Amino acid sequence: MSDVSHRHRADLAGHPDEMEMRQRYNRVMGGRDVALVDAPLFLAGLYAAVSSYTLHFTTAQPGLSTNNLIMGIAVAVLALGLSRAENMRGLSLAIAGIGIWLAISPWVVGRHPDAGMIVSNIVVGAVILLLALVSAGVGLMRRGRRRREAAAAQQR
Repeated sequence: MSDVSHRHRADLAGHPDEMEMRQRYNRVMGGRDVALVDAPLFLAGLYAAVSSYTLHFTTAQPGLSTNNLIMGIAVAVLALGLSRAENMRGLSLAIAGIGIWLAISPWVVGRHPDAGMIVSNIVVGAVILLLALVSAGVGLMRRGRRRREAAAAQQR
C-alpha cells in the first residue's frame, strides 16, 4: 500500500467548477431536512399496523384489526418512499388522510370499541396527521424556494 498521508488536501478555491460543485452539494444535501419527520412517520405506521395485536383486540374487533394493519403498512411504505424520493412529497397529504381515517375508524369499522382501542387509534392517527402535515409543509416550502431560484436564474 502506498502512503498518501503526505498529500495536501486543497479546498475548492480556484477550481474551475467550484460554483457548480457547491450548488450540486447544496441541492443533494438540501433534501434531508425532513429526515426527522420521515423516521417517526415510519414508526407510527408500524405501530398502527401492530397495535391491534399488541393491545389484543384482534378477536374482539377483527375488522378494526385488519383496518389498522393495512393502514399502518400503507403509512410505513409511503414514509419509506418519502425518505427515498423527493418527488413523492405530494403524497404527504394522502398520509394525512390516513391519519384522519385511523382516528375515526374505531367508530366506523369497529363495533362498540373499548377505551384502549379508541385512545390508541386517536393518538396514532393524530401523530400521523401531524407528521404528514409537517412533511407536506416542508415540501411546499422547498418547491416555492426552487421556483424563486429558477425565476431569479431566468432573469439573469
